[in-house]
Amino acid sequence: MEGEFQWPTFLKGVNVVDMSATSTGDLLYVTLFFLGGLGFCLGPFIAVFLLSPRKTRHIAGKTGQFVECGVEPIGSAWIRYGVVYYLYALMFLAFDVDVLFLFPVAMAYNQGQFVGGIRDLVEVFIFVGILSLALVYAWKKGVFK
Repeated sequence: MEGEFQWPTFLKGVNVVDMSATSTGDLLYVTLFFLGGLGFCLGPFIAVFLLSPRKTRHIAGKTGQFVECGVEPIGSAWIRYGVVYYLYALMFLAFDVDVLFLFPVAMAYNQGQFVGGIRDLVEVFIFVGILSLALVYAWKKGVFK
């Protein structure tokens, strides 16, 4: 017959499944999750656009001025911070990572699979020792003065 659809030869004998109610339901779930994710991404932008005030600080040529909590700024925003504050932050991060690592390790040791494993205990001491070297380094540099 002319004009009738012909399956390619590599698909002959393969069962072609129609869209059933379950696959349509799955497609509906995927679509709803996609729209929900899109709503979570675009929702804050739309809310800010709709709720933000339109005419603020457009008086007396102050449109380019930065505002913190509605209070007029005093002085320049470009001030110099000491490098010590960044070193404090780095020390905090080092010991934060230490704690984040040691809690799961303590829970794994509590399960009993590491009984008698001196190698595992040595690895934990090496990890804590390396992080302690960061503390010694900062102390030598005078961060804590």
